[in-house]
Amino acid sequence: MKRAGVIGAGFGGLALAIRLQSAGIETTLIEARDKPGGRAYVWEKDGFVFDAGPTVITDPNCLRELWALSGRDMDEDVTLKPVMPFYRLNWPDGTNFDYSNDEPQLAAEIAKLDPADVDGYRRFLEYSAGVYREGYEKLGHVAFLDFASMIKAAPALAKYQAWRSVYSIVASFVKNEKLREALSFHTLLVGGNPMTTSAIYALIHKLEKDGGVWFAMGGTNQLVAGMVKHFERLGGVVRLGDPVASIDTLGDRATGITTASGWHLDCDMVASNADIMHSYRDLLKGSRSAQRTRSALERKSYSPSLFVVHFGVKGTWPGIPHHMILFGPRYKGLLDDIYRHGVLAEDFSLYLHHPTVTDPSMAPEGHSTFYALAPVPHQGKFPVDWREVGPILEKRILDEVGRRLIPDIHERIVTKFHYTPSDFAADLNAHLGSAFSLEPVLLQSAYFRAHNRDDHIPNLFFVGAGTHPGAGIPGVVGSAKATARLMVEAAR
Repeated sequence: MKRAGVIGAGFGGLALAIRLQSAGIETTLIEARDKPGGRAYVWEKDGFVFDAGPTVITDPNCLRELWALSGRDMDEDVTLKPVMPFYRLNWPDGTNFDYSNDEPQLAAEIAKLDPADVDGYRRFLEYSAGVYREGYEKLGHVAFLDFASMIKAAPALAKYQAWRSVYSIVASFVKNEKLREALSFHTLLVGGNPMTTSAIYALIHKLEKDGGVWFAMGGTNQLVAGMVKHFERLGGVVRLGDPVASIDTLGDRATGITTASGWHLDCDMVASNADIMHSYRDLLKGSRSAQRTRSALERKSYSPSLFVVHFGVKGTWPGIPHHMILFGPRYKGLLDDIYRHGVLAEDFSLYLHHPTVTDPSMAPEGHSTFYALAPVPHQGKFPVDWREVGPILEKRILDEVGRRLIPDIHERIVTKFHYTPSDFAADLNAHLGSAFSLEPVLLQSAYFRAHNRDDHIPNLFFVGAGTHPGAGIPGVVGSAKATARLMVEAAR
């Protein structure tokens, strides 16, 4: 039996480990932190459950497939509940827009903004369906290992004007500015600027329309726990709380993994779900070819970071939906500040997560769990001491949530804490504190992202947000499918 070591128990690493173990490859999953999940970490504090994220689950079938590989059903281990509306979008002037796949209701919501855009939205959805077929169904689970594979994909990318931005494509179909924002913000959920991210990412709308938006009861952490349970049921081994110190190599072969405690695993194949720069710069520092790849990765652009305020409050809020986007007064200008200028602006847009409206068990009785998330520049663009800035930004964000939704929020707060770019860097070894790894622009997509198999070490593989197709649960689970295919072939 072949033996594989997988570094990092985030969604990508877990999905890959399940696929390998299901294929009969003896797999050990090694995680630095005390709990599995990676970016889907969890805290329990004062009776509240706080998911670190990601909290928007789309394409549940890509997850169900992980259980089906061995003839099991995900429902044995995880309960998913649909979320409706998918999101409520709110602007400073009080306008609300509920986005869902309920076509009559959605048409009515669009008509409230501009009746002339109802037909434009339908045409946009046809476009989204096309890029979904080409970009997700055909290419989303395929490893781009050479430039020839990119050439083969070029006609489809050209057909759908992949060189244009998501915002540009949306604007060609609808005229209302609020609707343009409503149909382009999704790229922010995978680290992309709507003004520069390839139009291929408009496929997210088709993905949501067909698959819906879901929540794992008990929190995203329960989806992680279900994946761990299934992996161990298959015979896989999880090692927690022991950071990997090195991926050991001899010539052009990976020979094993050594951890900070001195524990060592000899294996036939190694796969890393760790941050892509951390993998090449730190874990592979003994490999000359890896250091050349590191130099190339350093020259690439990285997605911004996030500032997240977790808070538990007295009271329940049935009128606040599970997912909200609280837009600020600016859209393009704010995005420029985050992505280009490295400015922490006075204004911001927020994603508000309110899981207790779906699952009250995530807070004590009569209480609610929330987090408010603001995209912020990564540490390479905004190298600030977050110990000083964090409390200031936390108060401003809570003030804004109070102004727009919960007037007496400060009096109601039972517990709170925040998570900053420096925490992403420290806890997840995230390069520059980026929350999503490489920025998803066209020239950093597919072949131009980190490859699922190293170009020089044929038994070294990568999975996760830094590889094709990118960040988000469907993205990293898709990367696991592509990488697993390569590893299973190599094991034959």
